[in-house]
Amino acid sequence: MTKKENIPNLLTVIRILMIPVFLLLTSFSNSLGGHIVAAIIFAVASFTDYLDGYLARKWHVVTNFGKFADPLADKMLVMSAFIMLVGLDLAPAWVSAIIICRELAVTGLRLLLVETGGQVLAAAMPGKIKTVTQMLAIILLLCHLQVLGTIMLYIALFFTLYSGYDYFKGAGFLFKDTFK
Repeated sequence: MTKKENIPNLLTVIRILMIPVFLLLTSFSNSLGGHIVAAIIFAVASFTDYLDGYLARKWHVVTNFGKFADPLADKMLVMSAFIMLVGLDLAPAWVSAIIICRELAVTGLRLLLVETGGQVLAAAMPGKIKTVTQMLAIILLLCHLQVLGTIMLYIALFFTLYSGYDYFKGAGFLFKDTFK
């Protein structure tokens, strides 16, 4: 493995290691200042998601570890954040539950696609918009910018549902015999 292959994977590992730091900050901070620090940690971790993918594509260094760990790290980071937002009473539980359920459903769909035909479900534009709006909502809510954060949260919810529908529509062939 070359040094270039290591950098995107290292960024993914760093993102995973930042999750407990984020959780501790949000768990043990009752102040706006502590939540802003948590938002900064979350933003840096979110940026590593973009950066590791960009570098892996630019350098053509896609690895099995990256294919496994990168989406897992993303889900762990975002799901952890939504759970913490509910605990801090900064986001409604029902919105967080829908977002988490969609993430799990699409992850299961990706696994099924690989198992049944070796297909990889690449992120489409609605999924990318979903990710950006979710991350922005989390950061805004952690910074106690409630109005903007709530607006962004509902935009994220829309794209969460739409992109989930889009992925399942595209993989509908997997379920054609389900209700015959």
